[in-house]
Amino acid sequence: MEGQFDLIVIGAGPGGYAAAIKAAKLGLRTAVVENRDIGGTCLNRGCIPAKAMIHASSLYREMQHCAEFGICASDVTYDYGKILAYKEETTQQLVQGIEQLLKANGVTVVKGTGTLLPENGEEKEVLVSSGDGEQRYKASNVLLASGSKPLKIPIPGIELPGVITSDELFRMEEPPQSMVIIGGGVISVEFATVYAALGSRVTILEAMPRIVPNMDKEISQNLKMILKKRGIEIHTSASVQAVEQDGDGYRCRYVEKEKEQEAKGDCVLCAVGRCANMDGLFAEGAAPEIERGRVTVDADFETSIPHVYAIGDLIGGAQLAHAASAQGIAVAEHLAGRERSVDLRIVPGCVYTDPEIASAGITEEEAKEKGIQVETGKFIMSANGKSLITKEERGFIKVVADKETKTILGAQMMCARATDMIGEFVTAITNRMTVSQLLKGMRAHPTYNEGIGEALEELEGGAVHVVPKKKRS
Repeated sequence: MEGQFDLIVIGAGPGGYAAAIKAAKLGLRTAVVENRDIGGTCLNRGCIPAKAMIHASSLYREMQHCAEFGICASDVTYDYGKILAYKEETTQQLVQGIEQLLKANGVTVVKGTGTLLPENGEEKEVLVSSGDGEQRYKASNVLLASGSKPLKIPIPGIELPGVITSDELFRMEEPPQSMVIIGGGVISVEFATVYAALGSRVTILEAMPRIVPNMDKEISQNLKMILKKRGIEIHTSASVQAVEQDGDGYRCRYVEKEKEQEAKGDCVLCAVGRCANMDGLFAEGAAPEIERGRVTVDADFETSIPHVYAIGDLIGGAQLAHAASAQGIAVAEHLAGRERSVDLRIVPGCVYTDPEIASAGITEEEAKEKGIQVETGKFIMSANGKSLITKEERGFIKVVADKETKTILGAQMMCARATDMIGEFVTAITNRMTVSQLLKGMRAHPTYNEGIGEALEELEGGAVHVVPKKKRS
């Protein structure tokens, strides 16, 4: 027997490494097993590289309009190879930082594929397979944190070489001249903004009636207008029937308004979501209960197998890095007998388009569906000083509050730095703060953050920088 621990974590993504570090800090002998790079999909093939490319492409797009700020620059170009190098440098710096943190906290890192073995007594066994062979490890507890992988829809032609996922997109050496994206969710619109900014002709095909369908309706409508203004072609309620090779490119056949149409591109990006990654995770007879492709867990994230836990994209709920990290920390605290430090009920959702989008809690639509009486306060960011300085496009901040108690129930934002500011609302909703309580804090001027105060003021009788609504006679 090669090793014995209090906790073995399978997967070193945001959920796994956060759980391992927290467990070690709380005094548990901890090991983490990873068969690829430390940091998982988020750091290596997801959040971080995508946001690095968004930042680079946004800078390039801004330079096309720099004359508006009195900056003169002609023949501005980009070097895609250097953009990729910048992406890799950013990723590697973060990966190395996590590796150092694991080492500094005494976490044992085991390279290889971790497989949960059938129960054999009270202790759990994990088999780790690598190029060096196989080793068995024992632990009192096992945490499954193997994350997810891109999902492909089952249609003819989906396996053609030009039909790619985000994994392959990051490995492309040159941006495509044209691209068709199947799916209109977060992954889709983020990559659409990147490649449209770099000059690619982008077409989005979304099966639902609107893009980013899980977000506030007004956000979807505004984002669609902005993307179309930037040359991105968007088709909603579009059911993709097949992908076919068309010379050197590819053709997507889809049905929209009962009419069969087609969209062509050098490649087709399948961005319809992700599914739980259980490849090699369970030996025969070792799998816990699984429902609809997800591991089922209780309130403490324990599976149907005692002392075996699961978090992140393996289970139901939000498929977000920060959700997985919070869940991993919660498991570590549970095993150490500590009180949970983070309320997991309110999960912020963020989209890193330009302008950024962020939300927390419930929307006005959701409140109506649940029979909750609410009122909203909204501020259009075109009246915000910082937004005018930086010439931001259309955007707004909306606050949803209980009509009777004025308790804040939700917030939706579409503006610059929305993803940085949403934390203020997460804290407010989690602590059941009222509009007046959140208004007590002074906000600096000029900042985008002032827009939050203005939206809250609308719920308290009218914002200072908004023309009063005319009273009906």
